[in-house]
Amino acid sequence: MSELKRHMGLFQLTMYGVGLTLGAGIYVLIGEAAGFTGNSMWISFGLGAIVALLAGLSYSELTVLFPKAAAEYVFVKNAFKSEFVGFIVGWLTSITSMIVAATVALGFGGYFAQFFNVPITVSAILLLSILSVVNFMGIKQSAWMNTVFALVTIAGLGIIIFLGITFENPEPVDYFDTPNGIYGIMIAFVLIFFAFIGFEDMANVAEEVKKPKKTFPRAIVLSVLITGVIYILVSLSSVQILNWQELSQSSAPLADVAEKGLGMEGRITLSAIALFATASTVLITLVAGARILYGMARDGSLPFVLSRIYAKTGTPLVAVVCIFLTSVAFAFVGDIVIVANIVVFAIVITFAMVNLAVILLRYVKPDLERPFRVPVNIGKFPVLPLIGFIVTVYMATQFELEIILVGLGIIGVGCVFYLFYNKRKIQK
Repeated sequence: MSELKRHMGLFQLTMYGVGLTLGAGIYVLIGEAAGFTGNSMWISFGLGAIVALLAGLSYSELTVLFPKAAAEYVFVKNAFKSEFVGFIVGWLTSITSMIVAATVALGFGGYFAQFFNVPITVSAILLLSILSVVNFMGIKQSAWMNTVFALVTIAGLGIIIFLGITFENPEPVDYFDTPNGIYGIMIAFVLIFFAFIGFEDMANVAEEVKKPKKTFPRAIVLSVLITGVIYILVSLSSVQILNWQELSQSSAPLADVAEKGLGMEGRITLSAIALFATASTVLITLVAGARILYGMARDGSLPFVLSRIYAKTGTPLVAVVCIFLTSVAFAFVGDIVIVANIVVFAIVITFAMVNLAVILLRYVKPDLERPFRVPVNIGKFPVLPLIGFIVTVYMATQFELEIILVGLGIIGVGCVFYLFYNKRKIQK
């Protein structure tokens, strides 16, 4: 029986997923993507949405089978029948949560510095502190605050879409024009996938969702579709207003788009909205990261103290504090593009394992009741998870060697920790 409290319905969970996904990625990386793809950037976002949807369907089937915190750890452990393999995937997701929280908090600090003369690192740590308190107060408070953040973020991107529809460009835009052909589209697709990361953390609050077997599949598909459509429309609108060469050179691309469409007031408005977008990403990353630590500790893979629940709020207090302190430590370093690539590398490995877990569990545990099944099957065999697995393995091979080595280094540290911690458990 879960000690966590069930407060989230379909609307809140969908907004939770949208809030997880809409965030720093689209505000920062759209300029980087434009440099690779030119006007055809929308194709890269479309590809990202398809891969995210494939992973989302796999998460849906697995989450209704195992509605537990530390979702990826539980999925992989059961599919591979291996504590070690499950731990490594859980380790990877928890570490990336901490890195994402720290890095996006620095992004928040950069936007905040445009309004107030506060050092970026100080703003980042202050944001992490405030949102960790919200995380501690409970999932209900976190979910409602995230819903507000998500709606503000959607409104900001809605402004860009509206400007794109109404903007009169004297030169017609060829939305299929690309300076680097298919190669550029595929490179950008891997980079901008950071903008789709987040929805998978919905699985880590499954123990806090009302009627998860019905609610979760609907919410994850809706959240991926909503964000995918918004991203495609924003990418089309951005190149309609600002040519892709200018967009690729901008450090605040959407703010520049808004400035050209609405003047300085537009820039200020989008910069303010970006504060909400980055804060939303940080909040939900902290929430999900704490639940990963809690779930793994409850299962014995991490020190038991991390699974302690504060009775009054129904939240994992020690896990909340742990992820806060670690994120603060990471906040002292970080470049958002480099870190985005590290995070995407780790996530695509996780997605590959989750897609593979769906396939394996169809044969390892065929008799389990599956209230939701990934569509398109040949007998027991699910076709879409296989496609998702192949695509994510391809994506993992497209990074620079340095990024791959950092990702493998994180996995290596997890292996050492697992062996050391389990050796101590056996000795006890």
